[in-house]
Amino acid sequence: MDLKKNITLKHLFIDNNKYIGLQFYADKVINSLIKELPNLSWSEEFNMYYIPNNNSNLDAVFKLFRGVAWVNGQYFFQDSRSKQLTETKDVEWFRKRKRPKGFKTCPENYLQKLELKRYANNTIKTYINCFESFINHFETEDLESLNENDIRDYISQLIRENRSNSYINQAINSIKFYYELVLGMPNRFYAIERPRKDKKLPIVLSKDHILKLIENTNNIKHKCIVSLLYSAGLRRSELINLKITDIDSSRMLILIRDAKGNKDRYTLLSKTVLKDLRLYFKQWKPSIYLFESPKKDKYSANSVGKIVSEAAYKAGLKGRVSPHVLRHSFATHLLEAGTDLRYIQLLLGHNSTKTTEIYTHVATNSFNSIKNPLDL
Repeated sequence: MDLKKNITLKHLFIDNNKYIGLQFYADKVINSLIKELPNLSWSEEFNMYYIPNNNSNLDAVFKLFRGVAWVNGQYFFQDSRSKQLTETKDVEWFRKRKRPKGFKTCPENYLQKLELKRYANNTIKTYINCFESFINHFETEDLESLNENDIRDYISQLIRENRSNSYINQAINSIKFYYELVLGMPNRFYAIERPRKDKKLPIVLSKDHILKLIENTNNIKHKCIVSLLYSAGLRRSELINLKITDIDSSRMLILIRDAKGNKDRYTLLSKTVLKDLRLYFKQWKPSIYLFESPKKDKYSANSVGKIVSEAAYKAGLKGRVSPHVLRHSFATHLLEAGTDLRYIQLLLGHNSTKTTEIYTHVATNSFNSIKNPLDL
């Protein structure tokens, strides 16, 4: 099979009917074979052939091109790529909240689909809030009758309101979720333009500033929290999910369970931090989670953020310092010390080194070998 020959399956929605779109680059062999498919039509609007969406036609596509071209179903088969976290899904806030009279709330089937997909709580809240803004914008309209131009008008309104690119992308995701997954309609809005993602460099603290930050924590518990965020390169959610049994002092490793992308990984355990953890354990006596609230529940994400920001303020550090800044600093300092980028990728839990490569733009060793032209 020639791997250069491939056909991408797309969902199409034409005249209120579902179709399988067949997208491929100009090829004589594919163009000749594709005409053998039943009820084949051509769409000028989508610039591709299409056939009725049913199981027999789908089987016919795979059978016809087996051994001839690769059939790419990446955009056709709706497998969830959501975070399959072990956290309890909290949706009661949605049902109990009070809303102004006449405010259109998110349909129950939308909420149920989010639960079935096991999206993280933060994602559920974001999707609901974005989608409710959308449905209240079209207060008197039938949602199933909206077209791409209606969606574009709504996105334009968000731009005029100076909404961030991130918010606009979330809004589009929440809208597509409704039509594609809740209603089971094909991808009728795949041509909607998205704003470019902001390419901002990570904020990184110097090693001296990190040490100053740790020194200005209030107690041994806070010191361990800040130290672990930095020395292990943890996300805030990963820190609060740590259990006592995840600390492997014999191998000097920390097990991170159910991280982003539903993946487990190991990261580094600092000898200095291990000494502090032993002191902390004797004083605070956690039972299940490494860091617990006074009620012995899991520590809150907001509390972790406050600990970091208060320590930064006491240390006299300018600008906003968040837990994620410590993670960025961990990766950058490893890179500056000569650690291979692939190892840093594994420690951070990135899917690709392309994500980790952002730190090459802020690591000082990327610039130290370059002489400033004024100093030549």
